[in-house]
Amino acid sequence: QVQLVESGGGLVQPGGSLRLTCVASGFTIATASMSWYRQAPGKEREPVASINRVGDMINYRASVKGRFTISRDLDKNTIYLQMNNLKPEDTAVYFCSADDQKIYWGQGIQVTVSS
Repeated sequence: QVQLVESGGGLVQPGGSLRLTCVASGFTIATASMSWYRQAPGKEREPVASINRVGDMINYRASVKGRFTISRDLDKNTIYLQMNNLKPEDTAVYFCSADDQKIYWGQGIQVTVSS
């Protein structure tokens, strides 16, 4: 059974940092493209960052480039999203996603950036 479990969200002040973690089980992330998405209230879910199966192609949405970093640990079957210099507009529920010939989603975790 495929599972994606996110952790590391919370409340942070503008300019602060958080690291999101997504632990995968039921498959190996080395065979999947992995992504982080987010969904703010009243808005559609949007891609934030992705890393391909080989790990040599990484993409970011323009608004997070230079602030967010996606990475993975194959030994731990885990991906991360390091988020620095957070802004109020980064407030959203963040989702981990895997594309292993089928799309899987985590349950989501809240990130709130507010003073």
